[in-house]
Amino acid sequence: MPLATLTFPQIDPFMFRFGPVGLSWYAFMYLLGFTCSYFLLRHRYRKGLFRVPQASDVSLLVTYCFYGLILGARVGYVLFYNFGFYLQHPWEIPAVWHGGMSFHGGLLGTILAMYLFARKVELPFYHVADNVGLCAPIGLGFGRLGNFINGELYGRVGDVPWAMVFPRGGLQPRHPSQLYESFLEGPILWLILYATSRLQKRDGFVSCMLLVGYGALRFIVEFFREPDPQLGAVLGPFTMGQILCFAMILGGFLLMALLPADSRKGNPSNR
Repeated sequence: MPLATLTFPQIDPFMFRFGPVGLSWYAFMYLLGFTCSYFLLRHRYRKGLFRVPQASDVSLLVTYCFYGLILGARVGYVLFYNFGFYLQHPWEIPAVWHGGMSFHGGLLGTILAMYLFARKVELPFYHVADNVGLCAPIGLGFGRLGNFINGELYGRVGDVPWAMVFPRGGLQPRHPSQLYESFLEGPILWLILYATSRLQKRDGFVSCMLLVGYGALRFIVEFFREPDPQLGAVLGPFTMGQILCFAMILGGFLLMALLPADSRKGNPSNR
């Protein structure tokens, strides 16, 4: 196995600290993702592309999604990735500062938050979901950068010239799969969703494409990402992440087929 040609940058996981209290880069990436999403939704509201009754509803939606994402991501990790451990140590479930967040759980939590918000402001669920879906790649891209800074969720052992030795990953060089995910699930996925929003005018199509697009891109990257040590491969060569992504892809295509043909964006009858 050739030596890594790149050195993993030793970055303090905290942006700043005052005694035992500080702001980690990972938490900052979450805040940055939600802040950018807020401004994108405000921009779409001013352009008439997001039909919430008033501007303050944008802040309300971001708040709903924040709690839905955080709670869902934690519960998803507990159930999907390390249920046995948390069954024996239930007091560790709220200890999010110890790590352990699941995208797929966060997705379910966000879906519930969007549903509750859509009911509150009396908008079609898919209209809300499409607008939030356009924001999702922003948070995903930043979040994976946070994983890279923390040196976690690293890739499998590889001999590519850009392989790195991660402090938590032993002495062998590994794929920087966090950067693969940041690029694919960030700007690439956003471009796919933006093109979809311009070409397809049915409410719900963007959010369905998010399920398909993210599922496909994450499924590919999982071949380069080290599986969770407590799980490994769970179905032949496939990881838990790939199984969940496969379900996302199927669900996205199924929902796409079930979308009503007359569900047009901007149609007041859909309110």
